[in-house]
Amino acid sequence: MPEPALPALVPAPEDRHVPAPADPAAVPSSPPPLVIAGHGTRVNAGAEAAHQLVERVRGLLPGVRVEAGFVELTPPTIDQALDEVLATAPAAVVVPLMLGTGGHVREDIPEAIDAAKAHHVDATVVRTRHLGSPSALIRAVHARIAEARRDWPAEETDVLMVGRGCSLTEANADHVRLSRVIFETGGYHQVLSGFIQVVRPSVPDILEQYYASGSRRIVVMPHFLFTGRLDEWVHGHVERFRTAHPDCEVRVADVIGPGQELAEVVAQRYKEGALRARTTMGSPAYLTGLLLAGRRTLVVGGGCVARRRVPKLLEAGATVDVIAHELHPSLQHLADAGTIGWQARDFTPDDLDGAWYVMALTDSAEVNAAVVAAAEQRHTFCVRADSADEGSAWTPATGDTAGVTVAAITSHDPMRARAIRNRFLEVVAEEGL
Repeated sequence: MPEPALPALVPAPEDRHVPAPADPAAVPSSPPPLVIAGHGTRVNAGAEAAHQLVERVRGLLPGVRVEAGFVELTPPTIDQALDEVLATAPAAVVVPLMLGTGGHVREDIPEAIDAAKAHHVDATVVRTRHLGSPSALIRAVHARIAEARRDWPAEETDVLMVGRGCSLTEANADHVRLSRVIFETGGYHQVLSGFIQVVRPSVPDILEQYYASGSRRIVVMPHFLFTGRLDEWVHGHVERFRTAHPDCEVRVADVIGPGQELAEVVAQRYKEGALRARTTMGSPAYLTGLLLAGRRTLVVGGGCVARRRVPKLLEAGATVDVIAHELHPSLQHLADAGTIGWQARDFTPDDLDGAWYVMALTDSAEVNAAVVAAAEQRHTFCVRADSADEGSAWTPATGDTAGVTVAAITSHDPMRARAIRNRFLEVVAEEGL
């Protein structure tokens, strides 16, 4: 996984010009406000659910102003909401309240941001990635399916995952991929993808396909955030199918809804964006050097990323303990020699006891999240390899030459950081610094 990267540091002679520090007034003293950019709906229940989500997110982000704006149908528009918050704040974060990366994410929301910035030319607006399908929303989908199937065993239930459907192949492919994830993590008999508009297969197509294959227990999961016209259309298709096939039972699950799972994902997207909103800094990270000699560090995961990181920790004199079911061969050699500690088992929060520094380097997003959460409770800095913004520390791109270590870290641009590091290494070598 690419590693977030650091503004390069090179020892400078005392007579070298040192830039003046940034104007403290230019650095936001309070967290930037959040504008949640939703789709909008003609259905009152859907609009009310969106506002319930806003209230829940406010509870997760104390001290942050949280507002909602919509692409269409529900007031205010995204540019109106953004214009209002930028009237009193130098920066804002916009989180697209969209499961997929369709036209709203790629066109409508950026256009709304541009419209608002036309009235606030000096403002910084950070648009985060869309929601996608993080583990919290996967759990929410399974919970809705479980509520719908009730007494049906999962292995005897066929599931139809209904997506919106759009003209972008990538977005439709993401929905098909999600169906595979739901299948492999839910234990259902089958999980197929259908779409409610624009592309095929349609909801009736998949229902007929299931029926022809002998399926008589089907759960239809409308993969939408809130109820609205699309949800109503799904219910209409199902009702017509039931009438034509009275020997087949079809149950429709609820949409994801404004629950805790969704609110947590929105809050996390905001935190990612808030880091990037502080543009007066080269990077939101506070640069320091950790003196780890003789201090215990914990590495959770024993794969390729750990293979790169562990030797660096050892070079710093750290005592390294690894928790992983399997080790990369180079790490296995270190464990066999007694250079590192290794326990072949699952991570538990107690593993953090006595650790000064932690690295979550597994292939499991859920395990890495658990490591970060446990480290946060203990006030222990933690690097998360698969999602850097969700950790509390970043690993820089580093290099050594002529007795000097240079490091570079940027905001979400590891390739640039490595290029900066390489250039400074060249400068140190060429000028004999």
